[in-house]
Amino acid sequence: MEWIAPGDKASAMTDRGRRHRRAIRENRLLPAREPRSLSADRPSTLRVTLLTNTPQDQVSSLGEALLIEKIRGWLGSASPRAPFGIGDDCAVVPSGRTAQLITVDPVIYGEHFDDSVPARGAGEKLFKRNLSDIAAMGGRPRAAVVALALEDRTRIAWLREFYRGLANMSRRYQVPLVGGDVARLKGGFVATLTLVGEAAAGGRIVTRRGARRGDVIYVTGSLGGSLASGHHYRFEPRLAEGAWLARRAEVRAMMDVSDGLAKDLRALEPGGAVAAIEPALLPRRRGCDVRSALCDGEDFELVFAAANGADLGLFERAFRRRFPRTRLTRIGRFASGQVYPAGAVDLRALKGFEHLTGSASRPRGR
Repeated sequence: MEWIAPGDKASAMTDRGRRHRRAIRENRLLPAREPRSLSADRPSTLRVTLLTNTPQDQVSSLGEALLIEKIRGWLGSASPRAPFGIGDDCAVVPSGRTAQLITVDPVIYGEHFDDSVPARGAGEKLFKRNLSDIAAMGGRPRAAVVALALEDRTRIAWLREFYRGLANMSRRYQVPLVGGDVARLKGGFVATLTLVGEAAAGGRIVTRRGARRGDVIYVTGSLGGSLASGHHYRFEPRLAEGAWLARRAEVRAMMDVSDGLAKDLRALEPGGAVAAIEPALLPRRRGCDVRSALCDGEDFELVFAAANGADLGLFERAFRRRFPRTRLTRIGRFASGQVYPAGAVDLRALKGFEHLTGSASRPRGR
């Protein structure tokens, strides 16, 4: 990493410096402090485009060192001091006895967002789509790093709002941003966040493998229309729900719905079985048909398999008591054989989002 911390050696003798050194020995992170200059979740009224032809408004007018210092300021307390934050070759993440989780996802201008999405919303989306991966395994996020590739015409004001979006999510979910990198790109904008997490209380990690023939399929929330509704950047990752589900013996396999349910469900299918989905049961967002609910993608809900022999009525009641505002829907089961039962949707005839070729099911500019 190439982010540089301020070179004030005297700061190491401050109380906070001593606390950080002690924190290293004790293998823990310090809590972040809330800056006065940034309100964690205050909506932004600033709407600017990503690129500009005005020289003084371009990142090229800053140079790398000054840009990094500005990024530190934009993040504020979301990024602690080195070695836990920006300022060394690697970020220091204390390791406990639980399993560590690492995930990485980008947002790309023209693919995951465009100028119709506020810069702060794009930053929040980057953070949350990675949090959704941690939720899908029942984990708890711990720390993140962000890498940028951007062209020299990138507008400083836009980038400031983008980082404020990242800082909002860092504070809301108590996940410090501990480092990153910046590089020049000839055209476009790519931001990639790498998120480190761990198994939540109880230590169980839920994977995509584990479903059995006959298991029941559930999904949280509603599906479809993520672009038109703005859900693709306004969603809330199901971290609490994922951690709760990981503690339940009924849950055998789980993942998040990012590329469309029709595509994602295939990753959960056990050998010798197909995901038999009843279209009438799909929880669709208003104005969405069955195909949209199955193919649009970027729903960032949890889909999981529950043991067929369990008391699923009791399970559903327990979930709804714990999460009264989160919709939970039984949508089908894993049926034996390679032929879809009568009335079930043939998922093989549908496509979600294909990352290398694109797909008509997901409009660009998301």
